[in-house]
Amino acid sequence: MAKTINLDNLEISWLGHASFKIKTPQIVIYVDPYNLSFGEKADLILVTHDHFDHKDEKSIEILSKTETEVLVGGENIKEGEEKEVNGIKIKAVPAYNLAKPFHPKGKGVGFVLEISGKKIYHAGDTDKIKEMAELGEIDLALLPIGGTYTMNEEEAAEAVKMIKPKKVIPMHYGTFSEISGDPEKFKELVGNISQVIIL
Repeated sequence: MAKTINLDNLEISWLGHASFKIKTPQIVIYVDPYNLSFGEKADLILVTHDHFDHKDEKSIEILSKTETEVLVGGENIKEGEEKEVNGIKIKAVPAYNLAKPFHPKGKGVGFVLEISGKKIYHAGDTDKIKEMAELGEIDLALLPIGGTYTMNEEEAAEAVKMIKPKKVIPMHYGTFSEISGDPEKFKELVGNISQVIIL
């Protein structure tokens, strides 16, 4: 069952793992849809990288209609590129591991979306990286906390200090045994730097 918050006129639902649905009155966007058996059809699907738990072909097929645009990090949108789809500004930003082999630099991306005057940052699978300090003003950050393949709770809290988003939702934890991050621990570590919303 999706868990949803409202950010002005944006409806943002966490669908588990790194998967989110972002809905305005005009457009339906999914980021990294994974393991979904049904859902409202998408106008735009964004995929951070090609791992099976992010680029889930079956979920993409279920959510797609004829005119759905699908942008895949490292494939048809690369780090540093900007696109506009249906009035939504999309920027692909760096996402990579520093000392782990799973996500080499340049292969996948995170996304900064500008929708209805709000900026949403989906970090993708990444460690805390220096480029996070250059994102500018972020209204909502979606950050992995599971460890092993990405940041853990401590690293993600350090990333919040760099990004200084108004709100942050932890993601990419609890799906598999090796990403058993604790959102309450993350919230405690962030403190009053940003409003942590646990979905």
